[in-house]
Amino acid sequence: MVGVIILRYLYALALVVWLGGMLVIGAIVAPAAFEVLPQQQASGRLLAGALVGDVLRRFQLISYVAGGILLAALIAMKLIGPRPAAFGIRVGVIAVMLAIALFSGIWVTGRINRLQQQIGAPASTLSESDPRRAEFGRLHGLSTTLMLANVIGGLVLLFWEARE
Repeated sequence: MVGVIILRYLYALALVVWLGGMLVIGAIVAPAAFEVLPQQQASGRLLAGALVGDVLRRFQLISYVAGGILLAALIAMKLIGPRPAAFGIRVGVIAVMLAIALFSGIWVTGRINRLQQQIGAPASTLSESDPRRAEFGRLHGLSTTLMLANVIGGLVLLFWEARE
């Protein structure tokens, strides 16, 4: 019984860190960085992008670990205790969230970083007709959509955890 409690605690902790981190970055860190830094200096938008990019890079590693802990804890709970409610669906949600995090962190972020190095300035300084600006906008939108999908997945997992 103690083992199941410890596993549920690890599961809940990993879920809180992952979901909470996404919400804090998306709702607080990114908007604050892009609001405050450009007001402080001319290169503020570039600094804001660098800051948020670094926060996301660090958080991506945390999200990979949290996803792994979620999967391992849920599977271990099934093996040593009563089967968690909606086990198959929850494993599926976690697996999809982890796949999204890996895709976003490796492929999308990699493309954004290469594009930013190529541009050497904020994409917003490029003309509207520049294809690099359009590509940056598309990648940024994809990154945001993927994070939103993971937030929704995290909320679904939180709902099941609250029900137990």
